[in-house]
Amino acid sequence: MLSGRAARMSGNRPHLAFVNDRLLVLSQNLLPKRAITVLAGRLASARAGRWTQLAIRRFVDRYGVDMSEAADPEPASYPSFNEFFTRPLRAGARPLADAAWVCPVDGTISQFGTIERDRIFQAKGHSYSTVALVGGDASLAARFEDGQFATLYLSPKDYHRIHMPCDARLRRMIHVPGSLFSVNPATARGVPGLFARNERVVCLFDSERGPFVMTLVGATIVGSMATAWHGVVNPPRPVQPREWRYDDAPVPLRKGEEMGRFLLGSTVVMLFTRDAIRFSPEWSPAKSIRMGEAMGAAAG
Repeated sequence: MLSGRAARMSGNRPHLAFVNDRLLVLSQNLLPKRAITVLAGRLASARAGRWTQLAIRRFVDRYGVDMSEAADPEPASYPSFNEFFTRPLRAGARPLADAAWVCPVDGTISQFGTIERDRIFQAKGHSYSTVALVGGDASLAARFEDGQFATLYLSPKDYHRIHMPCDARLRRMIHVPGSLFSVNPATARGVPGLFARNERVVCLFDSERGPFVMTLVGATIVGSMATAWHGVVNPPRPVQPREWRYDDAPVPLRKGEEMGRFLLGSTVVMLFTRDAIRFSPEWSPAKSIRMGEAMGAAAG
C-alpha cells in the first residue's frame, strides 16, 4: 500500500499536470511568437559554418536523431540547419505497406476517429470545427461531415517531409493566416481550437476513394511550410487567406511521393469523407508511426 505522503503525491499529479499546462499556455500568450518565428527562420536558413555544425550536432545529441536513416548521415555535410532538418531519407528506409491508405509522416498519433457532424476532437474538453480548420469555406467543410480525421504530430527528432497516403490529384491549396502557438501535447490540452487557430496550409485532393484534405499546421519557430508543387508557401504571411486552384491543371501525385515539408516541424490534420477509410486496428493515440506504414483500409 502507498504511504499517506505517497498517496497524496500521487493524487496531486493530475492537478500539477494541469497547472503546468496552464503555465505553458500563459507563457505562450505573453511571448512575441511571430517575432520569434521570423528570427528562428532566419537563423535556420543561415550558413554559418562551424556555428551551424555545432547547432546541428547539439540538436542530434539532444533529441536522439537517427542519422543512419538519412541519405547523407554525416551532420557536418549540411550547410544550414534547414537543410539538415528537411534531410531526405536513404532509399528503402520507408517501404510502402500494401494498404489502401499509408501513413504520410513519421511522428505520433495525437488523435483520430469520427468527425461528429462538423466537430473534430482535439483533447479532453476541446474540439473545433471543420469549417474553421479549412479557413471558413462551409461548402468544402460540408463534404467531410460525419467523416473521419487524423491528427499527426511531428516532434523535433522526426523526419519532416510529408508524403502522399494514396494516389491523388491536387485540386486546391489555401494558406490560412493565424497564430503560432506550439503544437506539443501540453498546448493541445490547453489551447481551445489550437489547430484551427494556428497558421496552416490546407490541401484538397481527389482520389478514387473520394476527396480528402491534408492540412499542414504551423507553430512557434516553424519558419515556413513548403509543398512539392508550389515551393515555400509562407512567408509571406498576409492578413487574408490566399488560395490556389488546380481544376484546369490538376497536380497528380503517387502514393508515397513527397507532397510537402516543414522547415522546423509541426502537425498534419487529415480529413476523410464518410466511409473512405477504416483505420488500422493497431492505431491508438500517442502511438509512434512511420511514413509508409498501413494507416487504414478502404471502408467501402
